[in-house]
Amino acid sequence: MSGIRLIAIPILICVLLASMVLAVAIGPTSVSIASLFSPETAGMIVRDVRLPRVIAAALVGCALAVAGTAMQGLFKNSMADPYILGTSTGGSLGATLSIVFLAGAGLPVLAFAGAAIATFAVYTIARQGGKIPVETLLLSGVALSMLLSAFLSFLMYTSGRSLHQIMFWLMGGFWNVAWDDVFVAILIPIGCVLVYLYARDINIISLGEEDAIHLGVDVERLKRILLFASAFLTGIAVSIAGAIGFIGLITPHVMRLIVGPDHRILFPAAALAGGILLVWSDTLARTFANDMPVGIVTACFGAPFFIYLLRSRMKA
Repeated sequence: MSGIRLIAIPILICVLLASMVLAVAIGPTSVSIASLFSPETAGMIVRDVRLPRVIAAALVGCALAVAGTAMQGLFKNSMADPYILGTSTGGSLGATLSIVFLAGAGLPVLAFAGAAIATFAVYTIARQGGKIPVETLLLSGVALSMLLSAFLSFLMYTSGRSLHQIMFWLMGGFWNVAWDDVFVAILIPIGCVLVYLYARDINIISLGEEDAIHLGVDVERLKRILLFASAFLTGIAVSIAGAIGFIGLITPHVMRLIVGPDHRILFPAAALAGGILLVWSDTLARTFANDMPVGIVTACFGAPFFIYLLRSRMKA
């Protein structure tokens, strides 16, 4: 296992870079990377369409994976992720409000605000006497997601001409991603670094909250910081690509099996794996599925994986 840990990060970096290069070249119309510098149509396809789309997919995948890893480590539960806990739904509601009432103005800000409010609402609901029971947390997330989904449905019902835009956006995808979205996505590495700074504290809290307190960890402060950072990452991801589920659920769990539970290694491994997974999901959607929403692709393999986790916990 120690040997795998040493080479896992370099291998994942190489796989992600290779995946991004191939994803730029692969598509309904095959082009070469050399055409990046060409003034012809092929060059425009690479520079203005595929390259920002692939970069955005990699960064959004990193954001969702890191947010999921932080939540799973914080709550010591492999089923916690931004989608399950209502963070993504809150971000979706904030972005939808921007589309309906502000014609899309301030969408990243409202998406982040919605994600943050939803996350701290679940945290407040689930908190009992200073502690957060995992089952209560998950049930609170499901209940709040259903409530926010009802608000979303109401907005869609009353949105008029914005309905088509909202529906496609909520299914998750990178159709309209441009370089402006990539510039917004540059904020994602900042959030990832912030989370990584607390990797050691998350390792300690896995021993138990009382032991962590005795070892000098301010547990409640750590929870607030990580929830804020996770909401920040999820809000940015949602504002760029809509609601894409299960990336934050699958990649941390798989990487934990490969590199172990040490979050100092798990965070970068999950971030890279999340980028790889979403880059290839988007490439599959636009190449072989007539540019189907990538959220559908991730749900197709994410939902069975979630059922597998549930069955595993039942047998444990």
